[in-house]
Amino acid sequence: MRQLLKTIANDFSHWNAKTICRAGVIAALYAAVTWAFGIGGGIAYGPFQVRPTEALTVLPLFFPESVPALYIGCMLANAASLYGAPDIFLGSLATLFAAFFTYLCGIVIRNDALKVAIGGIFPVVLNALIVPAVWILADMPDVVYWASAGSTALTEAVWVYALGVPLFFALRGLRERGVRAFTSPARSSSTAGGKGRGGESGGGR
Repeated sequence: MRQLLKTIANDFSHWNAKTICRAGVIAALYAAVTWAFGIGGGIAYGPFQVRPTEALTVLPLFFPESVPALYIGCMLANAASLYGAPDIFLGSLATLFAAFFTYLCGIVIRNDALKVAIGGIFPVVLNALIVPAVWILADMPDVVYWASAGSTALTEAVWVYALGVPLFFALRGLRERGVRAFTSPARSSSTAGGKGRGGESGGGR
């Protein structure tokens, strides 16, 4: 546990120009694409959410800075939601907690397939539990909590796994080839799992 906490502290203390820029790009991409799908009919915000940006929830498996970036991006995206403050604040918390737990999977799980399979569970489950509560707090009529939770889990799983898994393996390949835009600052000495994320010179997880 001590080593895990040390790894987390190390990850979130190594910020540089590249990680800050990457966080900004992630936040902006999440917000802009969600807004695009929310125009008009608001399909990015309804019971069957068309929100392909949820594929980005696999990014914490690679980039610690994507945890706050996804949170900020989700808050910005939800500012256009029909459900007001509950969606901006409570809905975005689902993304924050899911991103952090997915990030933890990236630290403690070594097998890539297992890492993305388990890491993807958190955005699916937390959104399924929290988003229907947002609709209830926003006085959306005829909300049946567990039915809404099921529909949210279904649509979330489509984006996380159908789009997120290919994104994960594509990024892994870019990191292994040492593409600098996708590498991360090197950790000091060891990590919780005894295996680094890959430093600035390349090397994927």
